[in-house]
Amino acid sequence: MEKYLSLSGNHSSNKRSLEGLSAFRSLEELILDNNLLGDDLVLPGLPQLHTLTLNKNRITDLEYLLDHLAEVTPALEYLSLLGNVACPNELVSLEKDEEDYKRYRCFVLHKLPNLKFLDAQKVTRQEREEALVRGAFMKVVKPKASSGDLAASAFPEEHHYTPLPSASRELTSHRGVLGKCRYVYYGKNSEGNRFIRDDQL
Repeated sequence: MEKYLSLSGNHSSNKRSLEGLSAFRSLEELILDNNLLGDDLVLPGLPQLHTLTLNKNRITDLEYLLDHLAEVTPALEYLSLLGNVACPNELVSLEKDEEDYKRYRCFVLHKLPNLKFLDAQKVTRQEREEALVRGAFMKVVKPKASSGDLAASAFPEEHHYTPLPSASRELTSHRGVLGKCRYVYYGKNSEGNRFIRDDQL
């Protein structure tokens, strides 16, 4: 029986093409990198699978994926989700940082406590302990789009955001304020200046 299977780079892969995996119940390693797989991913029961990589796919719903993997891959020890929106790091979005990735790891370990490696990094004892205590609270919740948000995204030119009150949008209708201040700041007592020498100015 096959113990290792790789479907990397098979862009025609979809939900239907993974149905054949049910014939490989003794599969131990499965590589599904770069297959355009999304949140509709459904794997058959693979009780001996210990390694699964889903790098560079289109997975966004982390909780659904982890619940599904906990059900169909009870022996899973190595999981990699790099390159998916569900795995928040700088590879996917410049808006994500190291703290986002730490929260992600904590949540994944809460859902899949038997993992030994996550995204090519060994799971530490400290991470495992934190997942037990805080993992359930590390879920990233996406705000649901309201009907007003949908209208604004459909007609961005009509709903241009400005922090100014509506009355002050016209150039001719502004009001200015002029005043005097008695206090003059010289910066001598500033904490930032205590490390700068005079010869550095």
